[in-house]
Amino acid sequence: MLEKEFNDSASPAIRHTARLQLRTPVAGDFHFLTELFSRPELVAHRPMPRPDSPEESAARLSRDIGHWKDHGFGRWAVEAAGALIGFGGVTLSKEFGGLNLSYHLQPASWGQGYATELVRETLAFAFDELHAERVIGLVRPINAASSRILEKCGFRFEREVMLHGAPTNMYALGS
Repeated sequence: MLEKEFNDSASPAIRHTARLQLRTPVAGDFHFLTELFSRPELVAHRPMPRPDSPEESAARLSRDIGHWKDHGFGRWAVEAAGALIGFGGVTLSKEFGGLNLSYHLQPASWGQGYATELVRETLAFAFDELHAERVIGLVRPINAASSRILEKCGFRFEREVMLHGAPTNMYALGS
């Protein structure tokens, strides 16, 4: 079974907002992650809008867990009312410098302000605790909802970049 590839030995770092609990991802999140990234509406804005295979989900979870182990921060597992609803946070951007903000929430939680709450908490963490100088967000032009969330949280459109073979809008906050 793929989830045996992960190590749950690290103690989770937990943060709270008014409605969310943010914690480090663990191997037990595999089934939720696989289901999340199998949703057509979640992957619709990718250059190749197809759901992830279980192996791709396992690799994604492994990268998230590994980023936490290597850097002491990363994408959190996001819970609301005691249930896992998605993943989000900041990781090091190898291509564009600074920290890269990303989040993926289950469609049933869209439109309830969770993404904005997650982004605001992530930015407080990035600037106040990690002392980041710059955070970027990469959004496909067709994903107007994500663009609005970033703008509401203070990001400004910086430029169009190519990401995985598709035009992508880069938003930035900080210097």
